[in-house]
Amino acid sequence: MRVARRSGFLSRIRELLLFDNCEGVSHNMLFEKGARSAASANVSVVIPCYRCKATIRRALDSVFAQTLRPVEVLLVDDASPDGTLDFLQSLVTEYPENWVRVCALKKNAGPAAARNTAWEMASQPYIAFLDSDDSWHPQKIELQYGWMLENPEVTLTGQICEMLSSESMPHHVYNAAQAGFYQVTFADLLKSNRFSTPSVMIRKDVAYRFSTDKRFCEDYLLWCELLGSGARGYSLELPLTFCHKPIYGHAGLSSNMWAMEKGELDVYDHLFREGRIGPVRRRLLKGWSFVRYMRRVLKVKLGKSLE
Repeated sequence: MRVARRSGFLSRIRELLLFDNCEGVSHNMLFEKGARSAASANVSVVIPCYRCKATIRRALDSVFAQTLRPVEVLLVDDASPDGTLDFLQSLVTEYPENWVRVCALKKNAGPAAARNTAWEMASQPYIAFLDSDDSWHPQKIELQYGWMLENPEVTLTGQICEMLSSESMPHHVYNAAQAGFYQVTFADLLKSNRFSTPSVMIRKDVAYRFSTDKRFCEDYLLWCELLGSGARGYSLELPLTFCHKPIYGHAGLSSNMWAMEKGELDVYDHLFREGRIGPVRRRLLKGWSFVRYMRRVLKVKLGKSLE
C-alpha cells in the first residue's frame, strides 16, 4: 500500500521549488474587485502550468467568475522553457491581492509533482484541481463545495469533463436540487475512470498523493487507491467542468493513446501488487481495458477518415 510519507515530504517539495511566494497570505479576505458576494469557499485551487500562456487566463477567469469564489489559487510552473513563469507572475496583479500564488519548480517534474507541491502548500481544507487549458462553469465551486460541506464523510467528488467545441462558455443557471450526486464504488472505478482531474474536489487531509513515478494515469491510480482503502467518492451529474481540446486528438494516435493505455494497465498491476485486486480480476480488467482502448483507436481513425 502506497501512502505518502509526511515526514520529510515537505523538505523534498522545497528542494523542487525554484522560488515560493506563498507565505503571508490572508485566507479570510473579502474580494473587492468584481466580487459577487463577500462569501468565499474554503478551497485551494491547484493548477499545474507548463507552456500554458495561451490558455491559463481562460482557466483563471473561470475560477474568478465563480459564484462562490475559492480562497486561493495556486499556480505551479513546471519549469516551462517559454516564459510561462514570467507570464504567470504578471497575471497575479490582475486579481485581488494574494488571491493568486505562483510557485516554480527548479526542473520539469510532471503534473503529478506540480500538483503534490501545491497540495502541500494549500491553506484550505479542500483542494480543487484544474488544468491550465480547461475551465469551469461559474457555479462549479458553489454546488460541489456546498454538497461536500453537507456530506463531510465524502472524500472526493468529480465527474467526466464535457467537451466544448468553441470558446463560448455555457451560462445555464442551476439550483442545488439539480446537482445530483451518485456514489462511485471501487468496483465502478475499476471498470473505468469516473473522475476527470479538472473536475475533482478532494479533502486535503487524505494520506495519498499522486504518484510521481507515472506520467500517465497517475490520477486514476490515486482515485483507485483512495476508494480501494475505503474512502467515499461521488460523481455529480451536471456538466460543470469543460475541456477545450479532444482528450484523444489527432496528434500522437499511436504514442499518447498507447501510453495512456499502458498507464491504465499499470494501474491494475499496481493494485494487484498492493493486494487490492486478485489475479483473475486483474486479467479481466486488463482485457476490458484493452477492448476499450481499441474502440477509442477506431473512433479516432474513423473521425479522421471523415474529414
